[in-house]
Amino acid sequence: MKLPADTTSALEERLQDLSAVPRSMPASFYADPAMHPAEVERVFINGWVCVGRADEVPKKGDYYTLELFDEPLAVVRQADGGVAVLSNVCRHRGSQILAGAGHVSRLTCPYHRWSYALDGTLLAAPLLQETAGFYASQCKLPGFRTQLWMGWIFVNLDGKADDFAVEIEGLDDYVRNYHAEQMKTVGVETEHWEVNWKCLAENFMEGYHLTPVHRNTLHPMTPSRLCEKIPGGKGYTGYKSHYSPSFIGRTQVHPDMTPEECSQSMMVWIYPSFVAAISPNSSVYMSITPSGPTSLQTRWAVTSREETFESGEANDRLAFARAFNSEDRDRLLDVQKGLRSRFATRGFLAPADYEGTVWDFYYYLAEKVL
Repeated sequence: MKLPADTTSALEERLQDLSAVPRSMPASFYADPAMHPAEVERVFINGWVCVGRADEVPKKGDYYTLELFDEPLAVVRQADGGVAVLSNVCRHRGSQILAGAGHVSRLTCPYHRWSYALDGTLLAAPLLQETAGFYASQCKLPGFRTQLWMGWIFVNLDGKADDFAVEIEGLDDYVRNYHAEQMKTVGVETEHWEVNWKCLAENFMEGYHLTPVHRNTLHPMTPSRLCEKIPGGKGYTGYKSHYSPSFIGRTQVHPDMTPEECSQSMMVWIYPSFVAAISPNSSVYMSITPSGPTSLQTRWAVTSREETFESGEANDRLAFARAFNSEDRDRLLDVQKGLRSRFATRGFLAPADYEGTVWDFYYYLAEKVL
């Protein structure tokens, strides 16, 4: 799994010379096919990846399905109130068990009617009771290591990631008062972009582009000049996106929030690819996964406080997110084209408050893939 020579050199430089002038990575970092398999195996399979929100499965037996790096998964609300992420592949002959989203009392395969309890325990395998060597106890659906954080569900596919709490140590100090776990999902959308996943994650998490790209959407609320980076941790980075004094603040804030928290959004990046803008009464988040060297899938949604659904604000937040996501997509499609140029070069990064999160990400990724 050999990486491009110029990419390897640039990554090593980031680790060896901490006082170097911040510069962006070479084009191969975003466009070379050799990066893709290394990132899938070393960054995503053994990392924590967001698969949605717990409020998407509010009641016992509620479920939804998704696929993560060719692994069919089912997110299922358990009898004890917990949330489990299970393999969505029957232990008989490999059929997928559930499709889409819905509610079940048990997980029943449509192929030969093998059925499982909500925790994956095999309940029935028609006509196999007398089969020599068959033991139902050996046919439980595999479950994946799962962590809930502020209502978001994270999964580790290989079971070898460091503890989630260790990865995000220090982050809760910046976000706990927003109580995002009390927000409800407004809408979930899955999109495919012909863009390298790192381009989108970096874009979502740097404030330098807010004013030029989002002049009529985000700039009036949170211009680039008011961004303030926070110290990054082992598995995260972020910044405070302060609101313009002329912006009329978000309503329905949580009583625990400080005046500063009421006048800013916390921009959070939990590596590798969970990015979120956690605001006083809503949030916008993306879970980004590579589908190829220069293509990605993003499962994104808006969440909002209960009161905003009654006032109609929740739908306004969703429409607003669609608008600025579309602006980002247009720009990033152009970026991906530009990265194919033989004249593409490494640029200088803006000061830490504006692109320091990108700098943090380089260190993280270098440690994973070198």
